[in-house]
Amino acid sequence: MKTNIKRSTELLAYYRQISEESFTVVDLETTGVMGNSDRIIEISVLQATLKDGIQQIFTDLINPQIPIPEQIVRFTGISQEMVDSAEGIDKILPNYLPMLQTGILTAHNFSFDYSFLQAEYRRLGVDFKAPVQLCTVELSRLLLANLQSRSLPKLVKYFGFNVGASHRAESDAIACWLLLEKLLTQIQTADDEEILDMFGQQWLSAKDIGVIFHLPISKVESLLIDSSIKSRFSRHRQINLYQRKGVENLVGKMGIENLKVCAEQLSLPLYSDLLDIKLL
Repeated sequence: MKTNIKRSTELLAYYRQISEESFTVVDLETTGVMGNSDRIIEISVLQATLKDGIQQIFTDLINPQIPIPEQIVRFTGISQEMVDSAEGIDKILPNYLPMLQTGILTAHNFSFDYSFLQAEYRRLGVDFKAPVQLCTVELSRLLLANLQSRSLPKLVKYFGFNVGASHRAESDAIACWLLLEKLLTQIQTADDEEILDMFGQQWLSAKDIGVIFHLPISKVESLLIDSSIKSRFSRHRQINLYQRKGVENLVGKMGIENLKVCAEQLSLPLYSDLLDIKLL
């Protein structure tokens, strides 16, 4: 589930619901950033629940059977010599399949790890899919919108997690779990108003807004000129972003006004409870 394509109240209900589930957290170190051509050199998978914490964790170096670029060696600390003596993907990855197909598959920047897993399993003749997915980057955008960076090393430092060196699979898998545990516990224990206010600080693109509210881009553009919606320019993405709270409030008001017009035209009474259910 992508958290930028749901309304805040839907997100709150969703995250509270899955907080009771088991999670399978995966982290990979790779030879590069392209899942179809680069290869995995280290994998770590842990399983945990909020109730019991980490239940098991497994980690393996993998021989990618291609050279590791020097910048990757510097970035991860994993040298060619370290993986040359390790087993290949065909020996290691099948052992992880039962774990990866159990619980809610979770990763920090989920699409990166998932693309590599799918590519590597495809080479082994396995059609790997995770029906329930969770990205801790997306969850961090909802609850930590005030931070300039939500990279895992920055969040480790921000929260003071004691997990060892970053950019090694096991350290990062544990860090990802600790982050998820902290954020989901906050969602579980804080009251609705506090969490919804935090969600409301998230910055959305015009495309996201169109998807959330099922609006054509022309309607989104006319909506976003309203002065009540805070905006900022993202130098990283080179687009304008808009604060979720202002957008949801404005769309809610527009929905109420449209319903009032329809009711007046049909000579129907308006019920406040109906408005609350349908429009909030």
